[in-house]
Amino acid sequence: MFRLKFGAALGLSAALSLVSSAALADEGMWTFDNFPQTKVQAAYGVNIDQKWLDRVRSASVRLTSGCSASLVSRDGLVFSNHHCVVSCVQSLSTGDTDYVKDGFAAATREEERRCPGMQAEVLTSITDLTGQINAAAAGATGEAFVRARNAAMAAAESAACAQDETARCQVVSLYRGGQFKLYKYHKYSDVRLVFAPEFATAFFGGDPDNFNFPRYNLDISFVRLYERGKPVKSPQHLIWRAAPPRVGEPTFVAGNPGGTERMLTVAQLETQRDVALPIGQLQRSELRGRLIRFSEESAEHRRVATDPLFGLENAYKVYFGRQFALSDKGFMDAKRAAEAELRAKVAADPRIAAEVGDPWSAIAQAQAAYAETYVRYRQLETGAGSMSDLFMYARELVRAAEERAVPPAERLPEYADSRLSLMRKQLLDPSPIDPDLEQLYLAFWLSKTREYLTADDPATQMLLGKESPEDLADRLVAGTTLADPAVREALWDGGLAAVQASQDPMIQLVLKLDPAAREVRKAWDQRVAGPTDSAAAQIARARFAVFGDMAYPDATFTLRLSYGKVAGWTWRGVTVPPTTTFAGLYARATGAEPYRLAPRWIAAKDRLNPDTVFNFVTTNDIIGGNSGSPVINAKAEILGAAFDGNIHSLGGNYGYDGSINRTVVVATSAATEALQKVYGQTALVKELMAK
Repeated sequence: MFRLKFGAALGLSAALSLVSSAALADEGMWTFDNFPQTKVQAAYGVNIDQKWLDRVRSASVRLTSGCSASLVSRDGLVFSNHHCVVSCVQSLSTGDTDYVKDGFAAATREEERRCPGMQAEVLTSITDLTGQINAAAAGATGEAFVRARNAAMAAAESAACAQDETARCQVVSLYRGGQFKLYKYHKYSDVRLVFAPEFATAFFGGDPDNFNFPRYNLDISFVRLYERGKPVKSPQHLIWRAAPPRVGEPTFVAGNPGGTERMLTVAQLETQRDVALPIGQLQRSELRGRLIRFSEESAEHRRVATDPLFGLENAYKVYFGRQFALSDKGFMDAKRAAEAELRAKVAADPRIAAEVGDPWSAIAQAQAAYAETYVRYRQLETGAGSMSDLFMYARELVRAAEERAVPPAERLPEYADSRLSLMRKQLLDPSPIDPDLEQLYLAFWLSKTREYLTADDPATQMLLGKESPEDLADRLVAGTTLADPAVREALWDGGLAAVQASQDPMIQLVLKLDPAAREVRKAWDQRVAGPTDSAAAQIARARFAVFGDMAYPDATFTLRLSYGKVAGWTWRGVTVPPTTTFAGLYARATGAEPYRLAPRWIAAKDRLNPDTVFNFVTTNDIIGGNSGSPVINAKAEILGAAFDGNIHSLGGNYGYDGSINRTVVVATSAATEALQKVYGQTALVKELMAK
């Protein structure tokens, strides 16, 4: 599943991005202000003009759950994946009403339920601020470079959106610092659940089928956008096409790929392979085992662990694929050759060489500091608290209070004024907290911190004192009141004085930890992020000088457009067809997990057309964050929603191989047939089919 934050290939050794001025066929996650229209017309004979781009942009949606989506009716109806809203479905469920297990369907608009913490955003404009941001950080180095750049970005965001409560502004670094652009969004803070199928239907085949094909998943959901208590009007919606896709049909994916690392240097890739990925996988593996054990202890534990276990298993498979790629000699040799080619072209031009210098060596030198600092940075800062919501609440309350007390230019970037509105919403929206699950997460983080930093480390001693990780986790969860939104709101509104006066044990723990966490973050910015970001910007300038601007930037969870076609692939002599059908679903069902059909699907078998196209694959270039992205044709008709990639696509983080990388899509033909004949959602289908 391609949900952001969880997102190499097995056979990717020849795939490299940006080796030349032109990307490979069907390669690229292109920005909407630099789409290769001429190239697409030459390859597929379709004309993608500005009117088409503007319409698709206006109908494309970014969800703060880390996914993409699209407007599909004139009344704010949004189409996405089930796994993009499952956290909402879980939040609306109880021990008595399990919408994750049984599905959710609102019979009327009044029954549509608000999703806690979710915000939807539609991109309205892109403005180039490269000169302004570069000028602000000119001459600075290390942590000073990071702070100057971040302050300039925050100031630009506030200037563009401060007077508009419906807008969100974000300055985005593209090409690893080669460009900075202001993305302005219309935000919708009231997002309500309309329909979601059963988990067994949305994730049929479970982890064994994940990142594989053939697939038989109805990984769909519908939510609706509201403003001032009423559904929004969305005349620029995409047209729903109930007919199946055609093999060879040109396809376009408009979504928000979360992040790629195709522009990393070889030294950075080696550090990922040797340091970051192994440590991350060890911890994911152990936490997955703890969650499996937890889910086997009771029916309620199984219910509350379903979504986090799904996400963790997905992440483990993603990063396994990445580690496999970086351990592939052919892949790394190709990366070295591409880097050598660029460096040779720079060296051959005295003007470019004088301007660029040797940023590759600067990045290589920073890798020693990366390796030295990474574990501490992970345990005390980026990975602190593991997956605990209660710890996250405490961290946000403490940091927000501290950061709001200083001038905007001196704040950490995530606490810029332009970002506080969404943070406050996600912090204060009511959402259920399971204390047993919270205890598991906290005990795991504390035990791993003691293990990785050692029991003698001052940070470990400060955190644990004389307590065991398990006892401290029990005490924190039993004593905190942060599960109550009213308590969180009072602390947020009370600011630094209220937070420092709080006797809540979770708040007290974060207050004790914060100095050490800030210290390691400062060291990271000074020794790793600052030198790396500055050098990466120089490499980006070298690429522009050598290859021009007809190249796409790494993904940044901003709106992109990829192009391709409906097509299967051949691997090791086996040809995989591009589509599956409902007949294949019933043939694959065994009656045992994860191939057990939901009861309503068993009952509906004779009513369904067995030849209905269920899932299909395309050559589009996507990555985590593209989940829920509309897959459309040249008429801007929606053919389905991207929900996954095949196993080869896991290398999409580092490169693209058009011969085997595939996007996996749930077809609108399947959604229409199922909504009518399995779920009886006639009103929803009528809304979708209205022009």
